[in-house]
Amino acid sequence: MRVTATRGTATAVMCLVAGAVLSACTGSGGGEKELTDQQLLEKAHTTMDALKTVTIEGATTATAGSGFTSRQTTDLKGTCAYKVTLDKGGSLEQIRIGDTDYVRPDRAYLEQWSGKKEAGAKAQERWIRTPVDTSEPGDGLVDCTWPFSPFGTAVKGEPTEIDGRPAVPLKVTDEEDDKGVYTFYVATEGKPYLLRVAYKGPDYRSTTTFSAFDEPLDVRPPADADVLDTSDAGR
Repeated sequence: MRVTATRGTATAVMCLVAGAVLSACTGSGGGEKELTDQQLLEKAHTTMDALKTVTIEGATTATAGSGFTSRQTTDLKGTCAYKVTLDKGGSLEQIRIGDTDYVRPDRAYLEQWSGKKEAGAKAQERWIRTPVDTSEPGDGLVDCTWPFSPFGTAVKGEPTEIDGRPAVPLKVTDEEDDKGVYTFYVATEGKPYLLRVAYKGPDYRSTTTFSAFDEPLDVRPPADADVLDTSDAGR
């Protein structure tokens, strides 16, 4: 899974490779042959790709410059709630429901985005409502999807735990990024969910954590009184 962070934050490349050493087999057990790394990779990929909802939290630190953290709760289709917070200060919130975006950047985020101090400007408290079809790559918004796709060559490590859940780490190298190393942590009990992805490269480091698998999604639009429609601003 490779993800390019939106303009104004940073570029973070992340990926999904799934593979684990499970004593379980392709079925429910009972003497079946143990899965190969490639089979486990595909199994975990399929498991993540079939999710109805998930929460994705990320943190990226650049070698030179600032980093950011983010959190997204999504149905992986067209409904999600997202927030990105810049290390230098400032945050952007987004709610996407169907064909409508609700966006709320704070003052510090707007100043960093424009590169200008806005003396006397009021803090942005209202949400801006805008059609999804006006969103463009690099505008700071997410589209609620997440591309789970296996790639690279994995080498398993010693069993560990992620937030109390047994997992196996897989160090993964990719021909397109020969200077970076990915470590994928896959659950070894229950379904083979991807629990965490860590990336370490010469330009930045990132960690992405997945949780709340298939839990009910509670994403609602802001109250009407808190929303400014872009048509009211002459757009």
